[in-house]
Amino acid sequence: MKILTVITVVIVAALHGWFLVLEMFLWQHEIGLTTFSLTPEQASQSAVLAGNQGLYNGFLAAGLLWGLIRNKPDFILFFLLCVIAAGIYGALTVSPSILFVQAAPALIALFLTVFSARHRIPPKLS
Repeated sequence: MKILTVITVVIVAALHGWFLVLEMFLWQHEIGLTTFSLTPEQASQSAVLAGNQGLYNGFLAAGLLWGLIRNKPDFILFFLLCVIAAGIYGALTVSPSILFVQAAPALIALFLTVFSARHRIPPKLS
């Protein structure tokens, strides 16, 4: 079970690393415009906000990876809860699909992390 826990947490971290790239570096490029259904004008006007949002996604990814590296399930749980909260808010305010792309993987990882911790098998990289 601990391997599955680590894999799911890494997947959530990787997703947020990708969100960082999309929002900070590809927002005004074709992939960003297509992903977020933006016109070039909309992307230009919101680029600074998107970059800030991308930075926060990077912090979420870094926190999850730090929790894995340091073998700190409490760090992992905190950052997964942050991801879930952001996913729910995004689903309510931007697009329901965010619930499935962001919150659902984090919820699975949260469940596995809690289950592993309760069975005294904390997630580790080794």
